[in-house]
Amino acid sequence: MSRIANYPVSIPKGVEVNLSSTSISIKGPLGTIARPLDANVSVKREGEQLVCKPVGNSRHAEAMSGTMRALVANMVNGVSKGFEKKLALVGVGYRAQAQGDKLNLTLGFSHPVVHAMPKGVKVATPTQTEIVISGIDRQQVGQVAAEVRAYRSPEPYKGKGVRYADEQVALKETKKK
Repeated sequence: MSRIANYPVSIPKGVEVNLSSTSISIKGPLGTIARPLDANVSVKREGEQLVCKPVGNSRHAEAMSGTMRALVANMVNGVSKGFEKKLALVGVGYRAQAQGDKLNLTLGFSHPVVHAMPKGVKVATPTQTEIVISGIDRQQVGQVAAEVRAYRSPEPYKGKGVRYADEQVALKETKKK
């Protein structure tokens, strides 16, 4: 049984929740997120809390109740505080520059890499070697950060590439004669 589903999701002030039979919509100071509900999970509002309960007794319903509770909690956090991922560029000549909804990267290729940000995701570059990706949808922010990192992921000998700011790269020892 999912234990995470037993904890209700508290709704902070300034956040509105609209529940229908098939979807949930949450509106807050940073924006609005909507998501379809799983048929095996019922989401009910009890005062200033949202409670997720499995419908039926199946193993799938138990698992999805915890998943839906985590998704709803991330939606509430996203519209009230937002999410952000920080990336760092390591390597000589590796640079990043944010221009509107585009991220220009110089990663040692013969051409510059331009990554267009999807709607709802913002990018900032405090320095030339730091990238901050932020938004209200946790999944979308993480996906964009993974796509940017995939252009040049850290290599294991010198550690050059795009990495998450808190990532530790295990360096290999070079071959000795």
